[in-house]
Amino acid sequence: MKNDAMDTQKKVPAQQHRDDGCCSVDTHANAQVDADGHDHSEGAQRPFRLFAPAMISLLFLLCAIAFDNWIPQPWFSGWVRWVWYVIAYLPVGFPVIKEALISIRKGDVFSEFLLMSIATIGAFAIGEYPEGVAVMLFYSVGEVFQTLAVSRAKGNIKALLDQRPDEVTLLVPGGTKTIRAVDTEIGAVILLKPGEKLGLDGILRSERAAFHTAALTGESKPDNKTKGEVVLAGMINLQSPSQVEVTAAYHDSKLSRILELVQQATAQKAPTELFIRKFAKVYTPIVVFLAIGICLLPWMFVDDYSFQVWLYRALVFLVISCPCALVISIPLGYFGGIGAASRNGILFKGSNYLDTLASVDHVVMDKTGTMTEGVFQVQEVNFVEGTEQKKMLDWVNMLESHSTHPVATAIRQYVGELDPRISLQHVEEIAGHGLQANVEGKQLLVGNFKLLDRFGIPYDIDPAKIAYTTIAVALDGKFVGYLTIADQLKEDAQRTVNLLHRLRVKVTMLSGDKNNVVQQVADTLGIDKAFGDLLPEDKVSKLQAIKSAGERVAFVGDGVNDAPVVALSDVGIAMGGLGSDATIETADVVIQDDKPSRIPIAIEIGKQTKRVVWQNISLAFVVKAIVLVLGAGGLATMWEAVFADVGVSLIAILNAIRIQKRTF
Repeated sequence: MKNDAMDTQKKVPAQQHRDDGCCSVDTHANAQVDADGHDHSEGAQRPFRLFAPAMISLLFLLCAIAFDNWIPQPWFSGWVRWVWYVIAYLPVGFPVIKEALISIRKGDVFSEFLLMSIATIGAFAIGEYPEGVAVMLFYSVGEVFQTLAVSRAKGNIKALLDQRPDEVTLLVPGGTKTIRAVDTEIGAVILLKPGEKLGLDGILRSERAAFHTAALTGESKPDNKTKGEVVLAGMINLQSPSQVEVTAAYHDSKLSRILELVQQATAQKAPTELFIRKFAKVYTPIVVFLAIGICLLPWMFVDDYSFQVWLYRALVFLVISCPCALVISIPLGYFGGIGAASRNGILFKGSNYLDTLASVDHVVMDKTGTMTEGVFQVQEVNFVEGTEQKKMLDWVNMLESHSTHPVATAIRQYVGELDPRISLQHVEEIAGHGLQANVEGKQLLVGNFKLLDRFGIPYDIDPAKIAYTTIAVALDGKFVGYLTIADQLKEDAQRTVNLLHRLRVKVTMLSGDKNNVVQQVADTLGIDKAFGDLLPEDKVSKLQAIKSAGERVAFVGDGVNDAPVVALSDVGIAMGGLGSDATIETADVVIQDDKPSRIPIAIEIGKQTKRVVWQNISLAFVVKAIVLVLGAGGLATMWEAVFADVGVSLIAILNAIRIQKRTF
């Protein structure tokens, strides 16, 4: 990813206008969040400021209605009455008229702003001053509620931006020094006090520490770390002062990448959202011409035609027809879904993936690091007689240090630190097989038994009869032995499979591990189908076979070998904690805490988001269609029109924000 997207000098500007014939969500929110996490959005300011114009307009309107009906005043007539209503109109009407003119100047003639301007100015033209002011007032109040709703919908996402401090405290000879986090160099040691947030990724140098990681993982319980473990920017130190050695620049931290993913998410529109935008561009001008027809065509057919009566009906028609309920509530629903997901430690790279995941029929997953802990431990070491075991283990340890696979960590923990006297040449990783290198002029092979088969090296054991994952070792063309390594299931693995089955989603496991180990895991968890001994290209073939059956497939993986199948699937899901950078970059959805139980939660959030979006679409179309017919027939007034526009918008907004409140 481009790290300059997170530059502290850059800001995320508001999108000023959409091209869909209606106002933009970002126009209302007027969001400006800089990379240091400071929220400059209008929605983040005090609601009083947003409601102030409407409050002024309401005060003048109520006084005018009182003077007209309840406490008549002799002076309140003629031009004085007209000016009073104009004053009541301007605080809420002038910004809308201004936006209409700006839209026209940019080529977007038929915008919502133009519809509301024509309708309310027309009401003034036929002497319906109270209704003209009231329509624009209610429209303005609706806009404010939309602003607040969008701000709240984005709140969970923006909260991530507040996790990195502007400054960090470094340990230097003779004491400490405070510098800007962005200026901190790799290798520096940060002193993190209790309650402070970590500004950069690093390795814990203190013996132990406890961190609050909710901003990164959605998990509220403390995460206990020991010396040498990775700690990430955004984590909050909970107990004693801790020391952290910086391992990544400010812009290269995992949180920076998360923020960039989330910021890009809103640019990826769901098909429903794209359809509504296209629909609004066609719908709005049609409505304008229909209103003109309602006003003028009856002159040709109605004997007692009254221009004022039919103009009023046309204006009512315009107010009703505003597509704001659709264009605002639908993206707001997707914002809510993305926000709810981020609160649960799930990152969607676009609202389109919420839609796709909602209709997934089949979840295909890797085993190691996805359904198992990926924390291996060496169980047995079996070398042929005459092998120098200590020397061979040191060589294996050195060669495995060139791999990111969890097996390498297990061997390191078993053998110990690397021997700096060992020199390897021509190190090569063979995908799906293992590693090879030259040491002391001899070829060293470390991997699965398929690696030995590939090089034609015979062995006198049956790998299928070994219950654990095996690491075969060959030297100079001869089999010298093997190590067995065991992994354990994640604590929520069983719950994950159960939840997926409850959602009527099929589950298949594809793994490069030994088939008997894979089958054992599948039987334990109740997984529908499982296949082991697979190379990366084999996983691709299996996934293609599933897709060819007409099923929509999500693939979940964490290793670099999983990147091709993640890219091929309808929705690629990556384990973001232990997962490789290649897989995370390729994936459409990232599980931040590596918990597989987030997968069914992500599907449920997608289903709930899609359900809410279609509820809003149905509500808007049904109500507007009814009131449009009534308005054209003269049976609906401006007040019903206001409900059809602003009222339906507010109902749709309240429905959309339910996603954020729901516990998944």
